[in-house]
Amino acid sequence: MTNAIRIGSGLGFYGDNWEPVAASIERGQVQFIASDHLAELTLAILQKDRQRDPALGYARDVVPMLMRLWPLMQPRGVRFVCNAGGLNPMGAAQAVQKALATADWHPRIAVVSGDDVLTLLQAPDTGFDHMMSGADVTSVRERLVFGNAYLGAQPIVEALDLGADIVITGRVADAALFLGPLVHGLGWKLGDAQTTEDFNRLAQGLTVGHLLECSGQGSGGNFGSQGSWQNIPDLAHIGYPIAEVWADGTAFITKAPDTGGLVNFDTVRQQLLYEVHNPHAYFSPDVVLDMGQIQLHDEGQNRVRLTGAKGHAPTDQLKVVAGFKDGFKAEVTWGFSWPDAWDKVQAAEAMIRHQLQARKMPFDELFVEYPGLNSAHGPLAPLPPEGELNERAEIWVRMVLRTPVKAVADGFGRLFPWMALSGPAYTCGFQGLNNTSELLGIWPTLIPRNRVQARLEMLEPSA
Repeated sequence: MTNAIRIGSGLGFYGDNWEPVAASIERGQVQFIASDHLAELTLAILQKDRQRDPALGYARDVVPMLMRLWPLMQPRGVRFVCNAGGLNPMGAAQAVQKALATADWHPRIAVVSGDDVLTLLQAPDTGFDHMMSGADVTSVRERLVFGNAYLGAQPIVEALDLGADIVITGRVADAALFLGPLVHGLGWKLGDAQTTEDFNRLAQGLTVGHLLECSGQGSGGNFGSQGSWQNIPDLAHIGYPIAEVWADGTAFITKAPDTGGLVNFDTVRQQLLYEVHNPHAYFSPDVVLDMGQIQLHDEGQNRVRLTGAKGHAPTDQLKVVAGFKDGFKAEVTWGFSWPDAWDKVQAAEAMIRHQLQARKMPFDELFVEYPGLNSAHGPLAPLPPEGELNERAEIWVRMVLRTPVKAVADGFGRLFPWMALSGPAYTCGFQGLNNTSELLGIWPTLIPRNRVQARLEMLEPSA
């Protein structure tokens, strides 16, 4: 137990950049790194990996990441927590252990699992209605392929208490990756939290995790203020946020010296409000956070003080994200040149729709967008008048077919190539003619907490 802990942000998603993490380890005086590899849809990507190879199902970037970071971490005593285990935390841990052993590195690795609740979701008469629509799970039960509850920080605390250098989990609440090291290092009460002070400290820790879980987004990356983003220095060498957290819960958000990005009132405030529905009731497995009295004080020099988070006891339910087979997708992108580019695009679209109907190719949706015109904002971006569109040098169109029949998706790309010689003049592109992919739908629901049991295993030391 100590008076203060410094914890740094790892990745913010599967595929993020880990060089800023190296800077935090080398120059940021951190004791812990917490790395979030699982965006909301990442489990669907990992499920496709697992379908191809049962040994996969984890975020594979964790292996090269730790090969880069462990030689920096080891001499400094820095410990690492991540959720890169995805659908196969043991597989991830074993892959990391095997890779590090090739360089004669032998860290103590802990594995947190127990989040897999698929068998419970598949059982008859068990509820699990869709959180948003209220739909009954029976509509997708036979098509479910994964289901994972969001665990809290407790098993991470236990792993660190046992001396783990690296903790690899499956699905846990993002901010719990950061709360676990804080509870461990600062001696806070978690499972036995009872007093207002206990819950307020946990709320401060949860807020820290929320501010750090998105890597560079908490230190000036993805900063959208009009006229201000240009003033964020050196994003190419951004420093990921670091939190210095004291035993009473007071926290300071900063970053490693000599790195790019910016930590100030505005960049921290933007991240604070990210993905927040009700700021007075931000639910997590460990504490319900009330942000209503949070104060951010900009101390200058890339340092912001955080105080005022209030906490309440968590609910008796955990969130679950499940995935189900939801048909197939195929898409093609192609374009037309001036003159009359817009009219050509409209005519070509009509030809594709006619072919789908004439060939009796069933589909659930045919999505159309125009890259460079409305891809980013969809219906919120009104198109210019047709006359102006027809004077543009080129217009591109992206058509995406969603269908329950794989053969229809496989055949979608064959509806296009003939236009190269026989369609409206001056076409080009035809990207993605053979790119059928299976779709996995997402089913968010709730599960009683007492039906989920986290498990902790320590790997046997490598030879």
